[in-house]
Amino acid sequence: MKHLLLLTFLLLSFIGQATQLTFRVDMRQQTVAASGMHVAGNFQAAAGYAGNWNPATTLLTDPDGDKIFEVTVAVPAGTYLYKFVNGNGWNGAEAPTLDCGVNDGGGNINRQVTVGAAALRLPATPFNGCLTQVHFAVNMRGQSVSRSGVHVIGNFQTLAGYATNWDPTAIPLADTNGDGIYEGQVSLPAAGRFQYRYVNGNTLAEAEQVPATCATADANGALSRILDATAAVNLVPPLCFSSCQTCGASPTDYSTHWWNDAVFYEVFVRSFYDSNGDGKGDFAGLTAKLDYLNDGNATTTTDLGVTALWLMPMMESPSYHGYDVTNYKATESDYGTMAGFETFLAAAHARGIKVIIDLVLNHSSSQHPWFQQSASSPTSSYRDWYRWSATNPAYSGPWGQTVWHQRNGQYYYGIFYDGMPDLNWQNPQLKAAMWDATRFWLKKGVDGYRLDAVKYLVEKNQSLENTPETLSILEEFSDSVKRTNPEAFVVGEAWSNTAAVVPYVVNKRLDACFEFDLASAILSGLSSGNPTGLRNQLALVESTYPKLQYATFLTNHDQNRVLGTLGGNMARMKQAAALYLTLPGVPFLYYGEEVGMLGTGVDEDKRKPMQWTAGANAGFSTGSPWRGVNANYAQFNVATMQADPNSLLAHYKKLIGLRTSRAALRKGYLLPVTATASALLSYARVFQQEAVVVVSNFGNSAVSNAALSMAVSSLPAGTYQVTELYGGLAAGTVTLDAQGGFSSWAVSLPTLAANQTWVLQLTPSQITATSLAKSAFSPQLYPNPTADQVRVELPVAPASVTTTITTYDLQGRLLTTAKFVGRSHTLDTRAWANGTYFLKIQAGDAVSMQRLIVTH
Repeated sequence: MKHLLLLTFLLLSFIGQATQLTFRVDMRQQTVAASGMHVAGNFQAAAGYAGNWNPATTLLTDPDGDKIFEVTVAVPAGTYLYKFVNGNGWNGAEAPTLDCGVNDGGGNINRQVTVGAAALRLPATPFNGCLTQVHFAVNMRGQSVSRSGVHVIGNFQTLAGYATNWDPTAIPLADTNGDGIYEGQVSLPAAGRFQYRYVNGNTLAEAEQVPATCATADANGALSRILDATAAVNLVPPLCFSSCQTCGASPTDYSTHWWNDAVFYEVFVRSFYDSNGDGKGDFAGLTAKLDYLNDGNATTTTDLGVTALWLMPMMESPSYHGYDVTNYKATESDYGTMAGFETFLAAAHARGIKVIIDLVLNHSSSQHPWFQQSASSPTSSYRDWYRWSATNPAYSGPWGQTVWHQRNGQYYYGIFYDGMPDLNWQNPQLKAAMWDATRFWLKKGVDGYRLDAVKYLVEKNQSLENTPETLSILEEFSDSVKRTNPEAFVVGEAWSNTAAVVPYVVNKRLDACFEFDLASAILSGLSSGNPTGLRNQLALVESTYPKLQYATFLTNHDQNRVLGTLGGNMARMKQAAALYLTLPGVPFLYYGEEVGMLGTGVDEDKRKPMQWTAGANAGFSTGSPWRGVNANYAQFNVATMQADPNSLLAHYKKLIGLRTSRAALRKGYLLPVTATASALLSYARVFQQEAVVVVSNFGNSAVSNAALSMAVSSLPAGTYQVTELYGGLAAGTVTLDAQGGFSSWAVSLPTLAANQTWVLQLTPSQITATSLAKSAFSPQLYPNPTADQVRVELPVAPASVTTTITTYDLQGRLLTTAKFVGRSHTLDTRAWANGTYFLKIQAGDAVSMQRLIVTH
């Protein structure tokens, strides 16, 4: 089955045009209810109905009396869930099996359909029954994937309900987890042998060139692949594009980028350092303080060690915060000239510091010339650059706020307030102007963008956030950015729960988004002294995002500062830092966090001047600061803390240094580690043959002799030297078994104090001979993640050798053992719970441990 990250994440792509979709259900073996047949799903709102999942609004009809009921709707391209209803209430809903459905995680099974650019008239499906399912998968690693996407074509398409065979626009494939494998599924009313090819784009000219060794000529004379769809569910191996090679992605083989090696620092320029005594921070002041952030010399210890900066808005704006821009190609004059910004940027780059800047795509200032002209007349050429209505639509925003504002007798839309009118992304001239602005700053040398309020970009009727149209705009935005600088990093603020955020970081939209739920789980876990919620959130994050591609933080400029949130408890503050700086993701510090700045209430008080010294104005300015400094600056400042080796600042420096110098902390995947003490949270970061185990005490008392267990990993068996990195202490050894795990390991260290965290590095000292065979023995699992079945395929078929697959869950419990002879074997995971599993695959002396993610 085609894998979905979360059931709230279903509109994987959107191309702007409505497509005709016909649902058909075969009721010849059923008695139809007097209220008729209906279909319900998450397509209904997009098709113009009042809401989704309404069993009484989308009626199917049978005009010719053959008991095949159908209805045609128009929907945007995308992936949808649905089910048929015999009657008009949920008591008449069908219950399809997992052979042709998707589990919502609670045992409810829904059907799924992916719609492309071509009309689709689905084959008539028996009520409660299944048709033949074919799951396609192609590995596009090493290919430059077309923005038009990846498609599959073949002589099965008319049978699947499309108008013609070999249509390259009809069946889009999706890479939902960022592993480079594009997948999709179709339903066929009959089994058979079919021909197919993959298309990198949406034209026949972009179809793959299939080698003759694994192809036959189709009706057009082109070489095509062969598919024998003889089973109820048919998994096509993930072949490399234009190749005969099977090349499913290994779950330990994921892509990382420069931002995965970075530690970011969020800076509010106005509050960082004032160079000229006017009470406002500026580019010159920021430049003067770069050596504090990172002096570019790896041998010094006086700098904080961050390697990237996020500058809050620094474009021209009438407000103190800058989120209402009046010129997208000018700097804020309070901060200095463009030349001053360019000097800062060069100085940062000279020290190895990357710089991304805030970009406000959702709205401009009401003082922007675009809006001034738009508001001047209904006939203005800029009128449609914003959203106007002759009458007041009168609906409210997501938090009950007024979103339609009156001006000159008409109404314009602004989701935040009347001084920030929303831009109309349906207007091509507005879009072109904004893409031009994004290219402008990239050409200046900035390394990417942080996108503000990204989930509100495009409204669809009264759907004001997270619309498919917003996702489509972000795909265009990404194209524009990556064409100018393929290495640019874009991180978005989609302030929502994890499920709603994931769509923003797939399909080449954004590189990452901030993980608000994880930040909340860290702080609430520390405040309650209970790590359970954080443990659960980590499991969710690990199983849903593309590996490592999310941004971690504690609090930001819109939230109460973290030390105050933790009640001023310095031990918990240090623990919070230790957690998010050792977890996967891309970490972001908020300026002043490292010296314990406070700030609550109005936004200005969360963005107060940086505390440099115990002197006047906290060393921020020789003049009167734009906002009064915090009362705690005399003790909580850079100069005072630099003199104290046990300070919060020293703690941050050490943690950042550990992360920067250890690949496992930057690039390693996450594994849970269990402890006999319930107050402990422990996890491992594994990268190649390097591992770091983190153990953190959430309790109010010290823990002694706690035993740690990690059931399985991809690490080779053997003996590992253990070093506690934070204190530089030798911590004995640990022996990993044949599953790459350990059991009841008591770390050779003194007690773990309340709110203390160990960072334990495992360095291999003696690896067993059997494990060394893994480097040359690399079985493939596909699809991975999987929703129901997974195929295990060996690189070669061992002659007369029986291969054994042993499956363990993360608690080390043995779930299944399977033996086979030959090259491949299929496992059925439909009865397994969602989560991560390890498959130990042994063929003779060759052994490999592979990770598998199951999510129904």
